[in-house]
Amino acid sequence: MATYKIQIDDEVRDATPAEAAAIDAQRAEVEAQAEAVETKAAARQAVLNKLGLTAEEAAALFG
Repeated sequence: MATYKIQIDDEVRDATPAEAAAIDAQRAEVEAQAEAVETKAAARQAVLNKLGLTAEEAAALFG
């Protein structure tokens, strides 16, 4: 687990273990969402390549 600093108003302090765990969980969720977006984009591009369509042609057909 990483060490984090937290600022509330003018006070800067070390995060508690619970806060650090929450930060780590949020970061993992963001990374998982970013990976899902990349996977979806790659899959879409693979389908377009199979169909021989450009992104513009696909947009015109499917919106």
